[in-house]
Amino acid sequence: MKKKMLLHSCCAPCTSGVAWQLTDYDITLLFYNPNLDSEEEYNRRLDALKKLVEYLNRDYDYDLKLIAIPYDHSQFLNKIKGRENDQEGGERCKICIGERLEFTAKYASENNYDIWASTLSVSPHKNHEMINAWGQTFQDKYDVEYLPSNFKKNNGYLRSIELSKKYGIYRQRYCGCTPPKDIEQ
Repeated sequence: MKKKMLLHSCCAPCTSGVAWQLTDYDITLLFYNPNLDSEEEYNRRLDALKKLVEYLNRDYDYDLKLIAIPYDHSQFLNKIKGRENDQEGGERCKICIGERLEFTAKYASENNYDIWASTLSVSPHKNHEMINAWGQTFQDKYDVEYLPSNFKKNNGYLRSIELSKKYGIYRQRYCGCTPPKDIEQ
């Protein structure tokens, strides 16, 4: 019997680069991203994730399930107060990632998942060591196993690009909290 995994999903492209690496688990995706700068962006990413789940379940005989936590940007803004102008990868990112991972660990614990993880480490822009340190902290705090990861390995990021192209999945050009200046709002 496969372990029940709760997998925090930041977006469809990252999920596409991770799901194939976790076929030994019964996966439920948790779309929880209060960092996203607008409800429009939240909906765009959630719609892309729903499409991806449909395609992967059909084409690869997966049984991915999806839970989407409603959009609430105010909690993110409260957490990063005073850090709004930090650069990508700075303290604001550490707070943001910690918030999303803690929510995932707590949800996993409260809903009887065996293990949890996050797609965040597939991104070449994210520090897997920091992600795994948070994971260990919340594993201990909520008493639910965390799967340490660096999903960039084994061509996870490359696979995310390939599958996004194959399925025509929306591939955003920014993490979520503040779009680069060259992206139209």
